[in-house]
Amino acid sequence: MKYKNLILILFLVLSGTLFFNEGFSQKKDLTYEQVFSRGEPRLTSPLPRITGWLDDNYYLELRTEDTKQTVMKVNALTGEESVYLDYEEFNKKLPEGFTLRRSETRTDYLNYFIFTDDLNHYIFRKNSNLYYYNLPEEEFRQLTDSESEEQNVTFSPDAGKIAFTRDHNLFVVDLATGEEKQLTNDGTDRIYSGWASWVYYEEILGRSSRYRAFWWSPDSKKLAYLRFDDNPVPEFTLFRADGIHGKLEVTPYPKPGDPNPEVRLGIADIKTAKTVWIDTNEGVDRYVAWPFWTRDSKYLIYQYMPRDQDEITLFSSDPETGKKTKIYSEKQKSWVEFFKNLYFFENGSGFLLRSDVDGWRNVYYYDMSGELISKVTDFDWRVTGISKVVEKKKIVYFTGTGGESIENHLFSIKLNGKKLKKLTSIQGTHRVNVSPEGKYFTDTYSNIHNPSKMELFSANGKSIRILGDSKSDIMDEYNLGKVELFTIPTSDGWELPAKWTLPPNFDKTKKYPVRFSIYGGPNAPSVRNSTGYSLSNHYYAQHGIITISVDHRGTGHYGKKGVALMHRNLGKWETHDYIEAVKWLREKPFVDPGRIGITGGSYGGYMTLMAMTAGADYFTHGIASSAVTSWRLYDNVYTERFMDTPEQNPEGYEYGSVMTHAANYKGHVLITHGTMDDNVHMQNIIQLISTMQDLGKDFDLMLYPGGRHGWRGPKRVHSTRESVQFWFRHFLGKELEEEGER
Repeated sequence: MKYKNLILILFLVLSGTLFFNEGFSQKKDLTYEQVFSRGEPRLTSPLPRITGWLDDNYYLELRTEDTKQTVMKVNALTGEESVYLDYEEFNKKLPEGFTLRRSETRTDYLNYFIFTDDLNHYIFRKNSNLYYYNLPEEEFRQLTDSESEEQNVTFSPDAGKIAFTRDHNLFVVDLATGEEKQLTNDGTDRIYSGWASWVYYEEILGRSSRYRAFWWSPDSKKLAYLRFDDNPVPEFTLFRADGIHGKLEVTPYPKPGDPNPEVRLGIADIKTAKTVWIDTNEGVDRYVAWPFWTRDSKYLIYQYMPRDQDEITLFSSDPETGKKTKIYSEKQKSWVEFFKNLYFFENGSGFLLRSDVDGWRNVYYYDMSGELISKVTDFDWRVTGISKVVEKKKIVYFTGTGGESIENHLFSIKLNGKKLKKLTSIQGTHRVNVSPEGKYFTDTYSNIHNPSKMELFSANGKSIRILGDSKSDIMDEYNLGKVELFTIPTSDGWELPAKWTLPPNFDKTKKYPVRFSIYGGPNAPSVRNSTGYSLSNHYYAQHGIITISVDHRGTGHYGKKGVALMHRNLGKWETHDYIEAVKWLREKPFVDPGRIGITGGSYGGYMTLMAMTAGADYFTHGIASSAVTSWRLYDNVYTERFMDTPEQNPEGYEYGSVMTHAANYKGHVLITHGTMDDNVHMQNIIQLISTMQDLGKDFDLMLYPGGRHGWRGPKRVHSTRESVQFWFRHFLGKELEEEGER
């Protein structure tokens, strides 16, 4: 019996050892190449590329296998599929030198193409000219023959025409006849029709516009467009240091208090090529943007905002006369923002908009005279978007946070505000695509515990089938960190959403460095219950570095009440709340107060520098990329929205400048910037480093020649490696190469 017991004990010990080794010690570590260079093996797999709904029963999916691409038509209910378009067969019908292959970025401008939603009509650009292919007719022909490049080529709604800008003028081509018609004639290097001035592109129309400032009427007979005159705007000069003598790049760029571009709103008739100018109070310093056509093309709705940006008005304008009628207006003590997703009903009954005028962003239903029909949603949480309106059922599908400000879900509700239904039930962040009549929706979702999945649901939220799971078979083999969501209380009663990634073998008796990863702009939350797209936090955790993200009171979790605190105070509450987070961390026995770092880019770069100066007693290390250092140096539209002008708010501009607090700096900071940054000019950091030098401060600086507001290619590889190396040196006391990472 003694021997049997001894054998049993040995067996259990050995078994336990084997289990321990297989379950724990055999876990694999992430490599630098896997995390930062897309090295193999990948821990996640691509999800299906569903390009849209063909109708209420079928969706289209793009399949790519090696060089072969196929668009499949899929029955939503049954999953039955058939080939809708075989690009390989399609390419055989194209002339030599033309290839149809869809990519994520569409950056191949030598063989660039656009297409209609039904995939029947295509425009190619090759060698600065446009070519048209009609797939049903198998017709291919050249459309333009110009030395200048056509910009923002856009199909008319009936697919019978295209519009574009060339040399800052607006053109239309009839695809049936090939006739090209020039709609404007006064384009210069400072006057543009249908092409946005820089500050409108960056801060009003948005980067996704790619400078496009024209809009087709639904009946394809007219084009609304903005005409910009940048002559009053002061110029800013960038120096490109290439070659022997270098080159200057000069761009009109209005800084706070500077004159704005002069803007007019016109409607061009395609048949006559004549423009009717809309009454927009020309001569008044104001912003005019984001026009929307009514569904019957009878009216153009445009948005008007005074330079103070504290009031917004919607006007209905007559395309034949240019006369306007006011249909909606709202004013706030802090600021207002343009409506970028107005919805107009087909029957002309009115429109939907999302506004935070009552403290939280909700959906409102107005008639065309501006009378409120109903407050469709009335929540103390954020409605993040309108996904679909099914008019015949009087149902609105919308996304919103629900009771958890760190999540995003799909809901449906009647136009009268009744019968609210939550259609997504899994905790996390959901991105949805609702079918045309609301019969189905696809849902791409994740949370901190599960990578992204794609699933198909019926209108009542019942699952039909899983379409894809990004989690690879090998993910569980890796030594990933532990991600947790929580809140950090401030001394004045706010609860700050936070998320951190702890080391895989976290030990509360050890001392760990902490790295803040932040952005911090107004109404720009970064803490979400989602997986995210990067393994970098797990890589740092694997090496014993805790990464934390914290959202301050002005990031939107508390509605406009919290966001509005940033009015005239950029830099104040963000810095205050990040310091509160450090104070909370210092109470944890496992946090090393001598190694508290922070990193971010753009606004996040600004916040990093504010933390390292105004918060120098709390933050010890930082990497600031593409950072604003003084709000007097950034563009006027963004800055004045939050800060008013320097003349109106000198105290706010003074406190919000990094240079004001530079004397406090005592840590270790790495500053990086692109020399050709046309958004946040390198002027920002030049003025900061001049101040730091005069104060006798030590810091690291890395410039990226030719880099804009961010950079790619080899310089991106270098920048990433320098950042990782910074944390290894200062937090771990060793070089990256010592870990065998090359």
